[in-house]
Amino acid sequence: MRIGVLTGGGDCPGLNAVIHAVVRKGIVHYGDEFVGFLEGWRGVLDNNTTPLTLHKVDGILTEGGTILRTSRTNVRKVEGGIAKCVAVLKANKLDALIAIGGDDTQSVTNALIEAGVPGVGVPKTIDNDLNGTDVCFGFDTAVMIATEAVDRLHTTAESHNRVIVCEVMGRDAGWIALTAGVAGGAHVVLVPEKPIDLDHVCAILKYNHEHGKKYGIVVVAEGAKLPSGEQAVKGEKLDAFGHVRLSGIGERLAEEIEKKTGYETRSVNLGHTQRGGTPTAYDRMLATRYGLAAIDLVHQGKFGRLVVLRGTKIEDIPLAEAIAKNRTVDDSFLSVISSLEPKV
Repeated sequence: MRIGVLTGGGDCPGLNAVIHAVVRKGIVHYGDEFVGFLEGWRGVLDNNTTPLTLHKVDGILTEGGTILRTSRTNVRKVEGGIAKCVAVLKANKLDALIAIGGDDTQSVTNALIEAGVPGVGVPKTIDNDLNGTDVCFGFDTAVMIATEAVDRLHTTAESHNRVIVCEVMGRDAGWIALTAGVAGGAHVVLVPEKPIDLDHVCAILKYNHEHGKKYGIVVVAEGAKLPSGEQAVKGEKLDAFGHVRLSGIGERLAEEIEKKTGYETRSVNLGHTQRGGTPTAYDRMLATRYGLAAIDLVHQGKFGRLVVLRGTKIEDIPLAEAIAKNRTVDDSFLSVISSLEPKV
């Protein structure tokens, strides 16, 4: 078979591990030929391709980012975009397409499948919020980086008797904030699923201060909602999928905490450091398993499916189910946060 491969949306540790697994098994076990589209769906629209050979993917397993590069390109917003993509895929004489990306990327994959393109998806989102799968590759790496940052913030905050607010990724789901915050021993963890109660936050920090902790660590997801119900955004420009650029909740929260408590408060935004660099061993293994499952789906003719992790097993679900809603932090995980907080 002749198969196309692309990576869409934000970059993420483990993307190259998926590509490596798909191409290696496809060539060695099935005798496939691979065409990589550069810069995600933009590469399909522009017919910008590169051959993917065993030599090309050798050694990329450990590398961060994606050798195919990526973009946030919404084909559905381009006039005649779907038809153009179908034509390009046919011109490249492809038997199937494997798209690696989150809900935005997979929404385009699903539209192409409805237009007759035989495709399968691999779940990728640093926020770990894609519906239908327990874990997305790249999440573990992001959490490890964020947790290390929180660990380091403890010592500098304690040395200066400061409160430090650490802003991490998480647009609609607080998985990174929850996991890194709890694992890093933060005193307050704030997620998009639960509006910020500023009085409660300050009460916790005051309680700790009165009981010997002269400093505080607050971890907040970028998409957490301010007491007024709004999110902190940078500018008014929307991306191709209609998303605002979230940034600044940590800084705004730090200002409010200092006003209400009188404690010197600083903020740190980890930003893109969370998704840069080499993936953890867990993410390399998970991404590899996803890639192997994706190429198997192609040869089984199970198109319109997304490979997912359920418990410890790799399964597959309809793409339409995966993009129907986001996987957010539920009450059982929110209770972990509240169970560690003092009763104030």
